[in-house]
Amino acid sequence: MTILRSRSLRSLGAVPLAAAVAALGVAPAVAPGLAATAKTVVAQATLLDTQSWIMGGSGLPIPSPNYLAALTERYLDPTPPKFAGQPVFPVDSTNALFTPEGLYPLTGVKTLPLDTSAQQGAEILYQKIMEEIAKGNELVVGGYSQSSVISGMVMEQLLSLPEDERPDADQLSFVILGNPSNPNGGLLSRFDVPGSPLSLPSLGVTFSGGAPSETPWETASYAQEYDGFADFPKYPLNFLASLNAFMGILTVHGTYPTLTDAQLATAIELDVSEDYTGNTRYFMIPTENLPLLDPLRGSGFGNAFADLLQPVLRVLVNLGYGNIENGWDQGPADISTPFGVFPDVNPMDVLTALANGAEQGWNDFVAAWQDLSTGSVADWFGWDTGSAAEFVLPSFTDIVNTFSSAASTLYATLLPTADIINAMLTSLPAYSLSLFFNELMAGDLVGAIGMPLAATTGLTTMAAGFEFAVIAEALSTIQQDFADLFSAPTV
Repeated sequence: MTILRSRSLRSLGAVPLAAAVAALGVAPAVAPGLAATAKTVVAQATLLDTQSWIMGGSGLPIPSPNYLAALTERYLDPTPPKFAGQPVFPVDSTNALFTPEGLYPLTGVKTLPLDTSAQQGAEILYQKIMEEIAKGNELVVGGYSQSSVISGMVMEQLLSLPEDERPDADQLSFVILGNPSNPNGGLLSRFDVPGSPLSLPSLGVTFSGGAPSETPWETASYAQEYDGFADFPKYPLNFLASLNAFMGILTVHGTYPTLTDAQLATAIELDVSEDYTGNTRYFMIPTENLPLLDPLRGSGFGNAFADLLQPVLRVLVNLGYGNIENGWDQGPADISTPFGVFPDVNPMDVLTALANGAEQGWNDFVAAWQDLSTGSVADWFGWDTGSAAEFVLPSFTDIVNTFSSAASTLYATLLPTADIINAMLTSLPAYSLSLFFNELMAGDLVGAIGMPLAATTGLTTMAAGFEFAVIAEALSTIQQDFADLFSAPTV
């Protein structure tokens, strides 16, 4: 078990109050009364061992106290550790760090694109690290999703400093969750092919490659199986694997703060390269069910049908990662690994696994169906038999305002839709041509044809998924507006 214990008492410094400010997407302003409170805290508390500074993910610029506690007790300073050998970073002060956390269009039409948001976040984190180090404090930085990308950007910036100016290993550590810049599996590194850079200017996204792995700072990096941001398939020509990865973005990527002790106990430390000299440890947390089948679950019959399909589909999805057993690439976790065309697997092993999966699926379906026999029809299909909300007749003004709001919500989807189409009609073809000529010049005819096809399959699947998410969010908002229109107000 890795535990950092060589911590000395340091001066406290100013404690930011960002987590207590109800603001979204802008830097928090501190009210005069709160500023006075902060000064009192500084005056009264003068000793500190180690601070943690935790950032939110996309759409969460100011982490809440519950969020800070959830990440601390699971990943930064778990007491006791959730699995044997889990890195532990004891901290005496937990702080929220504001970062913009925009991810247009998923976080809204009028939010920052990823590149701009991450760059601003990196500037904020870098300044905070240097400020606290100058005060003599020691830091554990927590990053999740976009803020893990920010952490990687800051690592690169710190590594570019002269050795005597950068924080040493005793002063700084990182805990990273769901990183889209994971060297082997992160979405931003999967499509970073040497000689063929990929950027989507209309969406403000650059596939910038893997986060640094050869660093002096102790780092724990966690990913979940099938999390499409942190664990994207190596072979995206496998459409089922690419679609499952997008579904994992919706159903897996957001669950890191709520994972149970039992789930964390299954974490597996991934292998690194033989000559690895860095200080990052990579952990994969297995996912019980395929995200691809989550839309079927939620009712007794749906669960039974999903159980029937899952063993066979899992084999097919896992082929997108180059094996039939696990939903992650088996190569070294510290090496940036771009996508490929076809996995190197034994066809007979695949056929055997599919046959075994079909048998297991049938047995699981029969067992689930027997459990259904004791339930009601409502349980089978997940029907809500509760009383309907009280119906009220709205005023004419309320009706007009609701239709106006619905129209506004609908046409707000036009800009992201246009930007997604723009990326697919301009940036993707240019990227595919670059892949084609690079592979052709290297004498690989299969790669010249297969690499553009694989890139197109993976990226169009993700683009279609993001467009679906934008439209679904708009329709959900409209549905809620009309539901509120005809519902009695709560007292």
